[in-house]
Amino acid sequence: MNAEEIREEVLDILENIAPDEDLSDLDDSKNFREQLELDSMDFLDIVMELRKRHRIQIPEDDYLNLASMDSTVTYLKPILKDVEKAK
Repeated sequence: MNAEEIREEVLDILENIAPDEDLSDLDDSKNFREQLELDSMDFLDIVMELRKRHRIQIPEDDYLNLASMDSTVTYLKPILKDVEKAK
């Protein structure tokens, strides 16, 4: 997956978790929690949905890498690239 595909997928996950949020002016560099009304359970839902969709493990120590869209895309790009090659 390229960066734009990953971004679109994360947006899709966010739309499902927070359907009342307006994601159209999401600032990719800002923390999700600063911009959206996400609690810790919502954040775990994001992690679990990524795990379900791609059969990847995200260690709890790496959760900080999923704080913003930019950091999430940067973190997931090499992981999802490897997953695609394995298919």
